[in-house]
Amino acid sequence: MINEKEIFQRTELLMGSRYLDLAERKRVIIFGVGGVGSWCAEMLIRSGITHLTLVDSDKVAVTNINRQLMATVKTIGQVKVEVLKERLLEINPNAEIVSMQVVYSPETAGSFKLESYDFIIDAIDSLSNKVHLIRLASQMPGVFFSSMGAALKIDPSYIRVDEFWKVKGCPLAAALRTRIKKLGGLEKKFLCVYSNEARENKGEKSFLEESNAPVSQWDTKKARINGTMSYLPAIFGMTLASLVVKDIDIHSGGES
Repeated sequence: MINEKEIFQRTELLMGSRYLDLAERKRVIIFGVGGVGSWCAEMLIRSGITHLTLVDSDKVAVTNINRQLMATVKTIGQVKVEVLKERLLEINPNAEIVSMQVVYSPETAGSFKLESYDFIIDAIDSLSNKVHLIRLASQMPGVFFSSMGAALKIDPSYIRVDEFWKVKGCPLAAALRTRIKKLGGLEKKFLCVYSNEARENKGEKSFLEESNAPVSQWDTKKARINGTMSYLPAIFGMTLASLVVKDIDIHSGGES
């Protein structure tokens, strides 16, 4: 059996034992384990987080393979949160990972007990559900981080972290702010990962419309399906993970 201390030997060398002690006790929940959330989850487990809840209703589709961590030709059709959980436990078998195959929505929001988490991470796509999650998470005692849109981008140098109301050049953030203002605003501020790079789809969309893939593989609440590269959503997810690490580091006496 692998000793957990051996796994995190390099982490402890950089961050100190106090950081690892805190990371082991923190409870984190991630909503959406697609191109952004799946990479965030793995980076958290590799960073010493041991209590992690994964929330996503989807199964792996062939079109996920270009960007989602657990998506391969062998996992097509399998439940995303279960495939990802299995992989994460291969990294740290001592981790306590809860997988929930469910859609976050106003109807299901109460079942997640958000008040019990130290960190809440939003990596979902549906605009209406994202608005609801942001507003509810802003009322919780835990720290909240959110990912804006990672599609239609190829240059990592445009990726930024800013407070939600200060995000510029991101259409998703603008749409979210408009809706949230109409609903009365937020209880507290939070940080977002975003990019102000603006590109357009160049390819044909007809292959998506002609695909034999079940409709359930696509989020019908999205305005449209946009192109994505392999590394951009991953960097968004890794950046979200870094925000968690830095917050824990600060409270462990670090200088981040």
